[in-house]
Amino acid sequence: MLNLPVTTMPESSAIALRPATLGDIALLRRWDEHPQVVAADANDDWDWEVELARTPAWREQLIAELGGRPIGVVQIIDPAQEDSHYWGEVPANLRAIDIWIGEPTELGKGYGTTMMRLALARCFADPLVTAVLIDPLDINTLAHRFYQRLGFTFLEHRRFGDDDCSVYRLDRATWAEFNAKATSYGTEMISEERLPQDGQCPPIPTHEQRLN
Repeated sequence: MLNLPVTTMPESSAIALRPATLGDIALLRRWDEHPQVVAADANDDWDWEVELARTPAWREQLIAELGGRPIGVVQIIDPAQEDSHYWGEVPANLRAIDIWIGEPTELGKGYGTTMMRLALARCFADPLVTAVLIDPLDINTLAHRFYQRLGFTFLEHRRFGDDDCSVYRLDRATWAEFNAKATSYGTEMISEERLPQDGQCPPIPTHEQRLN
């Protein structure tokens, strides 16, 4: 059964996603040192100086801003096209998301939920996309519960490099069902048809304070 939201946070409507640029490197490097980012992604070096200088068609690297102030990061990739083959052999028409809040003072306010809904709407705006994958660390049980509340289903435990991860998947049909049921509770949710051109997210519900 889908866990439907019950409260709203109007301030989350001020969150928008914009492309990350070379001008964000110092900010991203600072965020990389914060404990909550290290704990979620200890073995990765994002190599921002190199990666932000290129814009492959299979990837979006985005900064989440709250009222114009950067608070976090979203990366969306096509795992079948990604050049390091991190996900191995996967079918076409999938997307994979990485997401984190960089500013520790913005944790526990529901902003991660808003960011994830914006990212999902962005993924499913392409009618060919069938599902979204994520791979939180096995030990990050807070993240597991966060994704489960958004409709993701556990697939398998898998080792990526030095990291033991839990792979979750959200199918388009489940995403659409989640939005439809949330709307029936009187809350406007994001869909691919209603994704605003400027990336702005309408007010969405949040759950109890946790990692987002």
